[in-house]
Amino acid sequence: MLVGIDASRAVTDRPTGTETYSQRLIQALLQLDSDHVFRLYFRSAPSPTHFEGAEFCVIPFPRLWTHLRLSSEMALRPPDLLFVPSHVVPLIHPVHTIVTIHDLGYLHFPSAHPWPQRIHLDLSTRWSTRAASQVLADSATTKADLVRYYGIDPQKITVAYPGIDESVGPVKDHSQIQATLRKHAISEDYFLFLGTIQPRKNIRRLVDAFAQVVARSATPELQLVLAGKPGWLCEDLSEHIATLGLTDRVVFPGYVADEDKAPLLSGALGFLFPSLHEGFGLPVLEAQACGCPVVTSTTSSLPEVAGEGALLVDPQDVDAIAAAAIRLAGAPELREELRARGFANIERFSWQICAETVMRVVETKLC
Repeated sequence: MLVGIDASRAVTDRPTGTETYSQRLIQALLQLDSDHVFRLYFRSAPSPTHFEGAEFCVIPFPRLWTHLRLSSEMALRPPDLLFVPSHVVPLIHPVHTIVTIHDLGYLHFPSAHPWPQRIHLDLSTRWSTRAASQVLADSATTKADLVRYYGIDPQKITVAYPGIDESVGPVKDHSQIQATLRKHAISEDYFLFLGTIQPRKNIRRLVDAFAQVVARSATPELQLVLAGKPGWLCEDLSEHIATLGLTDRVVFPGYVADEDKAPLLSGALGFLFPSLHEGFGLPVLEAQACGCPVVTSTTSSLPEVAGEGALLVDPQDVDAIAAAAIRLAGAPELREELRARGFANIERFSWQICAETVMRVVETKLC
């Protein structure tokens, strides 16, 4: 059978969550022992070595690529099944179509999204979940949201946990960590956040909590590193940091390349990720894989993903976030305990397991 995959999100120089999901899952699917032929649809040509074993269909188009260009391809040369891992189901699509829905955070915290983005996310999710013959959800939390808010039949939804790159692990060479810190002008004592700088990530409360940590800390060079590319509605964050007197204490290294991610996580006192809502929360697993103690939220999928390898806090309680960070900074034995629990927790997740779950859904639809 011919299995088509929308791989348009799998080709980017600076992947974030959904792009990483698309790229890693497609690669894992191609490594499975399968009799199916995989055809990948791209807007621009990828490196041939990234997706060995698949057919490539490169179909450039300036705007509305999914609903115009990919739809026309589906009408003229449809595969037996189409899988859309990180995008929207095209208007024209095969009867057997599978789509992944990553989260419904825009419904839980609408003010964290510009209204055009909110409307687009709502309409595209409604369309995709109804047009698809089967839906994949990143977590049981996202599945429950789809049932609750959109009335999707639970039997139509399969939970397929994303994996974690096996190459992500603790950096034991201290000189490599120091070189990365020098590169980004970071002190040796720091807490780390890693993700897109946007309201849903709860950055403002994190900064407010860090102000409390600084006021109660005896470490003169303690820093908060907010690593990630700027997102929407974050323009006034630097001004807020300045009013707190933290300009020299908060570092914005911008988007962090893959080669810098593990050293930053390995050198941090702790990974602070009090996000308001996550459909999965891959950064939590990346931190645990690098042996970085984690503080994350009691809400959405984060307890489900973090397991027993994190301190959980109410993300809307600044005092609770600050107290957890202070506990980490002052308790080496707690940090060691969380490291051990984190390493145990990540054993539950792999791209191979995710791909095998997806393939079972594919086989069910093609039988």
